[in-house]
Amino acid sequence: MSLRNRDTLGGRAAIVGIGATEFSKDSGRSELKLAVEAVRTALDDAGLTPGDVDGMVTFTMDTSPEITVAQAAGIGELSFFSRVHYGGGAACATVQQAAMAIASGVAEVVVCYRAFNERSGRRFGSGVEHREPSAEGTALGWSLPFGLLTPASWVAMAAQRYLHTFGLTPEAFGHVAVMDRRHAARNPAAYFYGKPITLDDHAASRWIVEPLRLLDCCQETDGGQAIVVTSVERARDLRRSPVVVTAAAQGAGRAQEQMTSFYRDDLTGLPEMGVVARQLWRTSGLRPDDIDVGILYDHFTPFVLMQLEEFGFCKPGEAADFVAAGALPLNTHGGQLGEAYLHGMNGIAEAVRQLRGSSVNQIPGASRALVTAGTGVPTSGLVLGTDG
Repeated sequence: MSLRNRDTLGGRAAIVGIGATEFSKDSGRSELKLAVEAVRTALDDAGLTPGDVDGMVTFTMDTSPEITVAQAAGIGELSFFSRVHYGGGAACATVQQAAMAIASGVAEVVVCYRAFNERSGRRFGSGVEHREPSAEGTALGWSLPFGLLTPASWVAMAAQRYLHTFGLTPEAFGHVAVMDRRHAARNPAAYFYGKPITLDDHAASRWIVEPLRLLDCCQETDGGQAIVVTSVERARDLRRSPVVVTAAAQGAGRAQEQMTSFYRDDLTGLPEMGVVARQLWRTSGLRPDDIDVGILYDHFTPFVLMQLEEFGFCKPGEAADFVAAGALPLNTHGGQLGEAYLHGMNGIAEAVRQLRGSSVNQIPGASRALVTAGTGVPTSGLVLGTDG
């Protein structure tokens, strides 16, 4: 069982191409077109053509199916196509799916992508407006009638408990927001390029749902991101230095729901990310001190702190001080608070840039990166490394 043993996926596949559209609030084009632009850019980055692709992976939440994107991008026959559920929790799992297909010989070149008009089209932050009946949606019936209608309101429940348990104030979350915006300010691709903030700015931003302020919440973005994965052997002959998938994992915790796991014994952690953390460390043979840069899913600042604690970078309740001290370079692209909200796919791209040595906020000598996907839902994570 992978829950108890090291798996054998690590070192079998590599990321060889990344591509994105611009990040905006009004793309002016369809989500399909965004997806195709990102896919073609990623293939060009890898030095591959559409004809080289035989696998596609995306999110169940994406409106552009794998077959449709393949057709529109000029990709021919496919031997593998797959979707991963649970919103942003799927991000790193798309790469895991691609790596598994490659390691098993099911496919040779797999493109992972995500594209949406999340500002000009459907806005996730507007909350639950209509939902078809489903078994997994039943849990929302215990929260919606009491006014917990949006992702921010769901996260606020756990955030409030976290502050109470550890005797902290909302300023603890501000350190994450300030860090992300500092990096975004130096990133020309970021929406908040040239716009850093201070802790005072954070404290002055309006309440969304206490204890979350506006600057604790990620953006709403139009855009697309694609990632190309192939075998390590083939990767060595391509245009870019390969970024090896050292370990990949998915995780769901006990009493798991989508964003509303309020009936667990403790609300101050993220058990689903704990499952991912244990498997990544077990498979990679690495520990927190071995990581050079962390790209942690930051749809809401409190969950960045909880992730650091689940991965063992610091003890419970100590993550705010850990971030404030700059103990680990984090979200060097600006994160979803500062660069763009692409359901975490742009974070994977930033980890690739760090390991290639091409980030605008480059960490000297970076050779190992931790990347995480959406929290509060069944989730996923990656450890990426340089080849050799």
